[in-house]
Amino acid sequence: MFIQTESTPNPATLKFLPGKVVMNQGTADYRDAEEAAMVSPLAGKLFSIPGVTGVFFGYDFITITKDGPDWQHLKPAVLGTIMEHFMSGAPIMAAGGDSAPMPDEEFFEDGDETIVATIKELLETRVRPAVAQDGGDITFRGFRDGKVFLHMKGACAGCPSSTATLKHGIQNLLRHFVPEVREVEAV
Repeated sequence: MFIQTESTPNPATLKFLPGKVVMNQGTADYRDAEEAAMVSPLAGKLFSIPGVTGVFFGYDFITITKDGPDWQHLKPAVLGTIMEHFMSGAPIMAAGGDSAPMPDEEFFEDGDETIVATIKELLETRVRPAVAQDGGDITFRGFRDGKVFLHMKGACAGCPSSTATLKHGIQNLLRHFVPEVREVEAV
């Protein structure tokens, strides 16, 4: 088994591509070792590596966030853990643990359904594929008073360039196609 790695805009995050489907649908984002171990055997093993502070599963990639040690020392342990897990045939998620818990319910005003549908379509077709290339995910949380609220996950969470991506990339895209959008904010 050959696992490729790709850097991300976040220097504390590295994207691992095992050449297999990781999550058939949805994504899973873990920032807590105890929660991860209860829901995903692989995430639990990855958190046992000193320096790992975040694990994100996408369709065909795993994004690892670290603190402290440089990738030169951490990368071999992560590669070994991922390879061992896939070679064992063990499931990524424990029985009953499909993906990360759903975030709180979406919010928007009555009458804004058409605007929200357009925002969601733009996020699905134009933003999420680009963000996934960088090892992360972004989901719609709400729309109120011209402000779009988004949840950033994986490599995007805590990335130094995420503010620029939000304000200059996503905000400009949404404002261009949806005049009612004035601002975009991460939650």
